[in-house]
Amino acid sequence: MKNFEKYKKLYFMPPTDDCYDWTKKDSIDKAPAWCSVDLRDGNQALITPMSLEQKIEFFKLLVKIGFKEIEVGFPAASETEYQFMRTLIEQNLIPDDVTVQVLTQAREHIIKRTFEAVKGAPRAVIHLYNSVSVAQREQVFKKSKEEILQIAIDGAKLLKQLADETEGNFTFEYSPESFTGTEVDYAVEVCNALIDIWQPTPEKKVIFNFPATVQHSMPHVYACQIEYVCKNLKNRDSVIVSLHPHNDRGTGVADAELGVLAGADRIEGTLFGNGERTGNCDIVTLAMNMFAQGVDPELDFTNMSEIAEAYESFTNMQVSPRQPYGGSLVFTAFSGSHQDAIAKGMKYREEHPDEKWTVPYLPIDPKDIGRNYEGDVIRINSQSGKGGVAYVLEHAYGLVLPKEMGPAMGYAVKDVSDHLHKELSTEEIHDIFMEQFVDIKEPICVAECHYKQESGIIASVWCKRDGEETITTAAGNGRLDAVSNALKKCYGLNYTIKCYTEHALSHGSDSTAISYVGIQAENGKMYWGAGIHHDIITSSVNGLVTAINKMIQ
Repeated sequence: MKNFEKYKKLYFMPPTDDCYDWTKKDSIDKAPAWCSVDLRDGNQALITPMSLEQKIEFFKLLVKIGFKEIEVGFPAASETEYQFMRTLIEQNLIPDDVTVQVLTQAREHIIKRTFEAVKGAPRAVIHLYNSVSVAQREQVFKKSKEEILQIAIDGAKLLKQLADETEGNFTFEYSPESFTGTEVDYAVEVCNALIDIWQPTPEKKVIFNFPATVQHSMPHVYACQIEYVCKNLKNRDSVIVSLHPHNDRGTGVADAELGVLAGADRIEGTLFGNGERTGNCDIVTLAMNMFAQGVDPELDFTNMSEIAEAYESFTNMQVSPRQPYGGSLVFTAFSGSHQDAIAKGMKYREEHPDEKWTVPYLPIDPKDIGRNYEGDVIRINSQSGKGGVAYVLEHAYGLVLPKEMGPAMGYAVKDVSDHLHKELSTEEIHDIFMEQFVDIKEPICVAECHYKQESGIIASVWCKRDGEETITTAAGNGRLDAVSNALKKCYGLNYTIKCYTEHALSHGSDSTAISYVGIQAENGKMYWGAGIHHDIITSSVNGLVTAINKMIQ
């Protein structure tokens, strides 16, 4: 690809050769503190920002999911943002266990407007930021390191002053914006200067948030940067280290995961990764990754489809069908081999209900987030196989096809799906089974059978072929065998019954049964039929006749 020479690495590795402790860890063992920024970072990235009413409803959804910290806006940015903050306070919409957060640049008039908005807040984080990266210093602000540091110091002092003068309960957060394009030791220097001003304690901590404002590196580099920060911040026991990864390189979740391994305590992100450019860290994916490893994420996504629908309504954005965990197709298997493995895995789980979840191709149980197996997991098209078709028929209609019948039913479904060029619903699959395998009465039809026991079973069979009625009699070692021998004698048929199974379809006085019959013709080919009737003998005869008719046709 042309022009690759004009790019270079824009990130800075920490100034140390130490071995990084995060590399010795392989998993996250507890949930970080979560802060949703859907209503600020997510909202400012929308083509049409949310209305006041939408923001209120979205705030309620975030509370319901379990977020205890929610960044609600940039109050100085617009009247809607300001009024939203005032509405939450004046209408007592902030639950006792939830802290709201507001963003402000390190500029005097913006900080003052922000404190006007949060006056009377029961719990609010004032989130201060200024850009500190090399590119921002040189190209945007044209200021030295010392001058950029002074902007942060002046902002921090004003926050402390106004917090003392304003009604409410406030804590502070600082983000060295464009952290990933900043010399890591300089970012720590700026943060330590603010620690000296704010004087946090273990009882009243401050938040230092290190955003991957633009991703410049692979996730392991970000993790090394975060570990350096954690080891070199003053008063570490009085500081909450927070991460705010964006997704420019498609690794926002990976940055967050490795950053937590490196010592971070808190994650800022959005539902489904909404945000500027390629978006923020997707908290749904990150939280569900923990869930899939046996860690309680302390967020509730048990109604994933409802959450996705609400998100789409509020934002006019779409959740991709392949979005991890939340997409409509993420648990869906069309491939025959995948369907077969899932069906067998589900059967194994029924037999071993106390074992940990290990079903092939399903990292979590779809039911844990409100999805179902029939409509979401096993879906049938021309790529599907016998295992998936059998699974759908069994779980949707109670039809337990013999294993040997699977290929015949699978090919029948494939043919229909391929001809129509579409996915088939469970109802359509059931219709194919009923039309092609159940109670087929042409060209041969058996109207009535009578049996008597005499050196085995003798069957008298009233049958019809192409409108011509015949009564024929034959013996057999059972009723079905006797009927089969009668039909062979009457019509000169040559086949062998190779498979017969039956089971109840319903229970009680009006119960019905289904019988499956597989016959092998002279050429070795198998033909299948099924019969459904209140009488099990009649259902078995109907299944046999259906298989014979398919052989004749």
